[in-house]
Amino acid sequence: MKKYFDRELSWLSFNYRVLQEAINVEVPLIERLRFLAIYSSNLDEFYRVRVASYIHVLSMQKDQGLEPDVNVKKLLKKIKKTVHKQQDEFGRIFREELIPLLKKEGIYLIDQTKINVEQKEYLDAYFKKEVESLLVVKKLPENTTEFLKNKGLYLAIESDLKNQFLVNIPTDKTKRFIVLPSKESEQVIIQLSDVLRLYLTELVGEPVSSECYALKLTRDAELYLEEEIAETIEERISSSLHKRDIGSPSRFLYDERMPKPLLKGFRKKFGVKKNEVIPGGRYHNFNDFFGLPVKAGSSMVYENFDSINHPKLEGKNYLETIAKEDVVLHFPYQNYNHVLEFVEEAATDSLVEEINITLYRVAEESRVCKALIKAKELGKKVTVFNEVKARFDEELNMHWGEKMKAAGIDVLYSFDEIKVHSKICLIKRREGKDLVDYAYFGTGNFNEATAKIYCDHALLTKNTDLTNELNKVFEFLKGNIKTPTFKHLLVAPFNMRNQFESLIDNEIAHVKAGRVGKMTLKMNSLQDKQMILKLYEASNAGVKITIIVRGICCLIPGVEDMSKNIKVISIVDRYLEHGRIYWFNNNGDEKLYLASADWMTRNLSRRVEVGFPILEKSLSNEIKTLINLQLKDNVKARSLNKTQSNPYKKSTAKNKVRAQFDFHHFLEDQKSV
Repeated sequence: MKKYFDRELSWLSFNYRVLQEAINVEVPLIERLRFLAIYSSNLDEFYRVRVASYIHVLSMQKDQGLEPDVNVKKLLKKIKKTVHKQQDEFGRIFREELIPLLKKEGIYLIDQTKINVEQKEYLDAYFKKEVESLLVVKKLPENTTEFLKNKGLYLAIESDLKNQFLVNIPTDKTKRFIVLPSKESEQVIIQLSDVLRLYLTELVGEPVSSECYALKLTRDAELYLEEEIAETIEERISSSLHKRDIGSPSRFLYDERMPKPLLKGFRKKFGVKKNEVIPGGRYHNFNDFFGLPVKAGSSMVYENFDSINHPKLEGKNYLETIAKEDVVLHFPYQNYNHVLEFVEEAATDSLVEEINITLYRVAEESRVCKALIKAKELGKKVTVFNEVKARFDEELNMHWGEKMKAAGIDVLYSFDEIKVHSKICLIKRREGKDLVDYAYFGTGNFNEATAKIYCDHALLTKNTDLTNELNKVFEFLKGNIKTPTFKHLLVAPFNMRNQFESLIDNEIAHVKAGRVGKMTLKMNSLQDKQMILKLYEASNAGVKITIIVRGICCLIPGVEDMSKNIKVISIVDRYLEHGRIYWFNNNGDEKLYLASADWMTRNLSRRVEVGFPILEKSLSNEIKTLINLQLKDNVKARSLNKTQSNPYKKSTAKNKVRAQFDFHHFLEDQKSV
């Protein structure tokens, strides 16, 4: 009997849930376009990271004279088939539904065949001034080998003389969408690739009467740091970043209207293998649709939610407030400025002597980093563990690391074997003769940009049971202790896995003793086979398990004699669900943890992660309110079933629960109490 869903196919099932939001007619029009952009961006990263790693394995085996792994080849075929099916639906939704709906709103996304005389004159001038100098036109001889830039867009052209040309579409240097002159009641937009189609003959210097086709190549994004010989991890990363631009191909995306002989010829010229070829539509890089320049009416976008100021922090001294009671924050519902102001207050507080913090992904203009630099300028001891292996944020992290180091901050960089993924901060403040600790524990990064769209949670506390153990985490990061022990915190790779297993065993024991066993688990991804087997064991013992998972779920729910007592739902809505919450019934004496870690092998065994208990009853009740709303959600929740078909939970017109909206309203009501 099959025990696990394949990780990659499960991820594709998750990305289809994103696509479902673009398909859903109840989602506002511009938001549907944005979900197409999210789907496209997700898929691009999937190919750059996950698919590229499998292609790399096959290539290594071939180089070593080994027989290619049959299972890997089969998986790549399944991925290709699944993606092709999803891409077909993607294209249909865009062409047959969204484009006509935009027209009804007076928004016209046109191609070069629909422009009028005035618009042609405008584009002639625009092309000469803004575009022409950015173009590189290459004639491709029969036996040439041409290098395609990673994620670059190109037009493949065949002239009437049967010569083949390649032209870049320079969306990285100029606008992708050009707003054209039109009636006041209309918005007319053309894409840069269609503008180039107006000037094909002029560009290649030969008559072109046939269609041209958009191409895009995605390359392997893995850095393969073990191949670098530099001494420090930051030097190895710095020296290898350029390899992303020259990595092996992982996906060659082409316009499916392209004639097969022409596709074959171009594919060979670019050194692309047949299994790397993926058909697509007329346009690629849909991620750019985030920047579609339209004036959207209120009915075309989600209603605006103002961030709520926490009633116990608004206008208050943070450290004095936390000294009296714990505070839990929920983003983006509540104002992320509370986190920034907490760090900024610590930086300027004359009694604060030391700040310790871990950084994984920071904002480009990070107020947190600026506050840490300010703290150092004011004479405080500041230690930053800067994880420079955070994929696609390596350069930004190193940029801030260098700035902080130049300011005199003790900047510690990545370990070779493990990533530091925890989101923690420890502040030491002189109060009388005592040095008192204040702590921040979070489920999300210290990043004010992503905090606007990522659902995360944070705990601000002075509880010595937690702060004493947080000191141990930082002592480990500083290299002062090798194997710290913990009683209250769950810390990977030390006690987190064992403690989670113990909490599950505890629920099993309650059931065997005739009591109720129950747990509710919320995470981004569930992949670790050891934890899945433990959940199956609990299910077979009679423990009732509900899982809320956003992305990968390798556990197969609802199977007799394996997972009959396990239900799994997934919520995809306007915000990205990112918080990790682990709630165990414990015979009524409930235990509730928040954490930076999912139940993936990498989180539990190869990362430094921190899980923390919510001890105050009022705060745990607040989090349980969120969980209960998500369990009742019948608008954006999908049931994850044995077929991975992602059916929406059924709802009635009278009794609709939409967790993200309803939790925002709950917090608004809490503030007014």
